[in-house]
Amino acid sequence: MEHQHHKLNLFDIRWMWSMFGTAIGAGILFLPIKAGTHGFWPVVVMAILSFPMTWLSHRALARFVNAIGNEDITHAATRLGRKAGFVITLMYVFALYPICLAYGVGITNTAESFFVHQLGLHYFEHNRFFLAEHLITGMIFVMIFNTTVVTRIANALVYPLALILLVFSLYLIPYWKTAMITEIPTFAGFFAALWFTLPVLVFSFNHSAIISTFAQAIEKRYGALKHFKTNQIELLNTSLLLFFVMFFVFSCILCLEPSDFDKAREQNIPILSYFANTLGSPIIGYAGPLVAFLAITTSFFGHYYGAKEGLKGLVVQIFTKDKLNTKRHKQIDVWITLFLWISIIAVSYYNPSILGFIESLGGPALATITFILPIVAMYLLPSMKEFRSPWADGFIFLTGVLTVLNAIVGFL
Repeated sequence: MEHQHHKLNLFDIRWMWSMFGTAIGAGILFLPIKAGTHGFWPVVVMAILSFPMTWLSHRALARFVNAIGNEDITHAATRLGRKAGFVITLMYVFALYPICLAYGVGITNTAESFFVHQLGLHYFEHNRFFLAEHLITGMIFVMIFNTTVVTRIANALVYPLALILLVFSLYLIPYWKTAMITEIPTFAGFFAALWFTLPVLVFSFNHSAIISTFAQAIEKRYGALKHFKTNQIELLNTSLLLFFVMFFVFSCILCLEPSDFDKAREQNIPILSYFANTLGSPIIGYAGPLVAFLAITTSFFGHYYGAKEGLKGLVVQIFTKDKLNTKRHKQIDVWITLFLWISIIAVSYYNPSILGFIESLGGPALATITFILPIVAMYLLPSMKEFRSPWADGFIFLTGVLTVLNAIVGFL
């Protein structure tokens, strides 16, 4: 019977796809824009590095959740002390809330670009507020109705989405230019390219949002075998992610010049919208924006739900020492929804850089939770002693620190 459990079964494969679905989202549509600016070879190195980065960090996070008695990450963090719990909840909000804002901007820009370039409706160029307000209101309205249904639909959409991205990557092959392969940057150029892309890389492969649920499910199902299974499923998931994400990134990069990525960044649109406006292919013209719209919407729902929960956790931790009654909980819910609705519309109208959000807030905050926290816990908690492995831990910790430093340097 033990031996049977070592093999992959349907339960494991379902979990692998759930984690894959959590990671595949709008991040992948912005990664080529960031990575492409530096040329082809740094991306090859990124592909090699992102494998151990993703696999080891998420595995360590799952072990952390198991080690502290299987609660979700924000509750688990309170095991390191009340203050640590508060700081980690704050990081969690910092990781998710700015991304909701960025996705609000992304959805508005994708729709505007589609109306103007593909449908020739120039009315929307001058009525950005109308567009932002309708789109954001629509998405939040759907979330108020029934979170479970929305999350289920968003999860179901991930698989066709991944398939479309794969087809898109294959479709671009005839457009590949080999000129990029011959350009080799200097060592300093390599390091700079990797370092500056780290936050977007961390963001594009991140599926920490589902890790606590995953770790709890694996423990319940496998008991003593949980660490073996966590490692096995996470390893497969990372391999799958690496293939999908990196093949898409390579395919995009080989079609365009570095100046194209600068333009896409300036226009603040996902790579698919940029292709729709420049490739001159009617299929991509209509399918590109649609896929981008779906990818951003499904990602938005997941991040919005997390941001709302996190903000509520913060409010409750700051303002209340005693237990809240249901009425107060409802009031806090209403105020948080209002705050999110107004701030996302305002930021979408203002149109700041989406990549800027990911680089300076989203990526570094996720790196703190996924790369730094589990390693610190590993050396603080006696229950995690068996997992210490200086080389792997050093690598994850260093990656996390470099990602956070990136943001600090950016602010200076």
